[in-house]
Amino acid sequence: MSRLHRETHLVSRIGWLRAAVLGANDGIVSTASLVVGVASASAGSSEVLVAGIAGLVAGAMSMAAGEYVSVSSQSDTEQADLNRERKELETQPAFEREELAQIYVARGLQPDLAHQVADQLMAKDALAAHALDELGISEMTTARPIQAALTSAATFAVGAALPLLMVVISPANLLVWTVSIASLLFLALLGAVGANAGGANVWRATLRVTFWGAFAMALTAGIGAVVGTAI
Repeated sequence: MSRLHRETHLVSRIGWLRAAVLGANDGIVSTASLVVGVASASAGSSEVLVAGIAGLVAGAMSMAAGEYVSVSSQSDTEQADLNRERKELETQPAFEREELAQIYVARGLQPDLAHQVADQLMAKDALAAHALDELGISEMTTARPIQAALTSAATFAVGAALPLLMVVISPANLLVWTVSIASLLFLALLGAVGANAGGANVWRATLRVTFWGAFAMALTAGIGAVVGTAI
């Protein structure tokens, strides 16, 4: 008797992984950029820390609200499609059976076999069969607004706390360099961890997130220096 081969597919992580990586990345980049920009304007360490904490709180709330609204819109669209499909299954079962069978024919099944598959799947759960094969909606990838909002807010706060920790422990005269270098290292680590969790290329993800983080911090540092000099 053969054992079933159990597989763990990375696609099941898409929902929370996207929100977690986005939240942590945004937390590091936005807070580090804010800190570097304020510090470059010749502000004291206490002012930089206050600005950073304010950025952490505002950013976490913004991420939570933004994720909840955007993912809720996706969820509403999915539910609308499912409700329409449910109604069509009640009023046009024969048409829906043929529609599902033709999907399987297009994938390479013989017509007779495609109709048998459609019949068996619809007998078990017609809506689930049409949701997956007609609409592309599955349990693994369905929208989860609350999960996305909480994940983004929490990971943003964790990411933002890292540059703030550097502000606390760094000498005032080295604050810009300490925060910048440490934040780039944090971003590189985040890119590697996120890529590994999602099964993507680690080096490509690490370089991508580090480059854009460096660009954002360099830009805000330049603006801060110009504004500080002008003031």
